[in-house]
Amino acid sequence: MTLTPALEAGRPPMQLSESLWLFPPNRDCQGGSAWWLDHGSEPVLIDCPPLTEATLTALRQLAGERTARILLTSREGHGRLRRLQERLGWPVLVQEQEAYLLPNVQPLGTFAEEHTTASGLRLLWTPGPTPGSCVVLAPEPPGLLFCGRLLTPLAPGRLGPLRHGRTFHWPRQLKSLAKLKQWIPADLSPQLLSGAGLGALRGERLVPYSGWSDAKSDG
Repeated sequence: MTLTPALEAGRPPMQLSESLWLFPPNRDCQGGSAWWLDHGSEPVLIDCPPLTEATLTALRQLAGERTARILLTSREGHGRLRRLQERLGWPVLVQEQEAYLLPNVQPLGTFAEEHTTASGLRLLWTPGPTPGSCVVLAPEPPGLLFCGRLLTPLAPGRLGPLRHGRTFHWPRQLKSLAKLKQWIPADLSPQLLSGAGLGALRGERLVPYSGWSDAKSDG
């Protein structure tokens, strides 16, 4: 008989609005950030939070009788997804370039260039940080843009592209950013939510659209 290791107690997510929660930093994802969006009949978990008892309890309570969906914005947000998904049974959606990294995750859906969920969330493939990087847009005004690792906290109120040793393809990342600006509806100025660690924001969590910086730092 194989015993399942006990999980850490952990900390619950922080509620930021009526429909939005932020999980504690996930050390399995370089301190990355996972978000819960209560989007009607199809709530979503965006990237993988820490696998703790507090996380599992919160997710079950937030979902209630609904089946949530897990959206992954890049391989850097996978964490211990397989173990999390085994406990919840929720479907996972990932850009097709990175589906091979999740061979035992079922059900697993993929998309290529763009995808729109049943509740109207829009996904766009934005390669560069990783081969299968993508963003998630909740388009109801004022809008929320979950930008994964495409935009990283640089300073309070400021997100931008950050080149580092794990960057897959820097020129493609810059092209993806230009494409993203064209893809966002002209009448929308969504708040920005990064999937990276948020320490540089000095306590802030969401960044206004005006805080999108084109600075190309080589951190």
